[in-house]
Amino acid sequence: MAKPKSDERRSAITSAAIRVIASQGLGAATATIAKEAEVSNGSLFTYFETKADLFNQIYIELKTEMASAALDGLPAERDIRDQLLHTWTNWLRWATSHPEKRRTLAHLDVCDEITLESHQIASRTGASIAVLLERSRANGPMRDAPLGFVAALMGAIAEATIDFIVRDPSNAPKHSKAGFEALWRIVA
Repeated sequence: MAKPKSDERRSAITSAAIRVIASQGLGAATATIAKEAEVSNGSLFTYFETKADLFNQIYIELKTEMASAALDGLPAERDIRDQLLHTWTNWLRWATSHPEKRRTLAHLDVCDEITLESHQIASRTGASIAVLLERSRANGPMRDAPLGFVAALMGAIAEATIDFIVRDPSNAPKHSKAGFEALWRIVA
């Protein structure tokens, strides 16, 4: 009789995979991930049918965690600028507090093995952020641009800002403010 799957073991595998992918990239061997998780390679495949399945699950989990962190405590009664600033600040805080997760997500964002379904699930987890972005650009110069393009610009500005915060943490508030102001000028 097969042993029941353990949430703790599954979590150990995904945590190990995040650490290994962050340091070694997508080419990291599943045996390395299993060893880091302190499980057998066969056990890894009990929880994830394939390496691609593992990648897709981690992608969805990280996108969901990032979106949840960005929206945490959203001041719904405030104006759209304050709401977007709140989301921006939380997003940057999550990314700078979780460098391995950020690095892993960067690898997975360009991974050909991430399925359309996983991209769609991730998009749904960030739907509230997309709504904020839509409201922010409603009367601005980017109002007619495709939302995906505007979201990509936001992501690029965020990544540049995060990079500066990581390299120069003593000026983190200044970099965060400058990045947000650049975003706001583009969309609103």
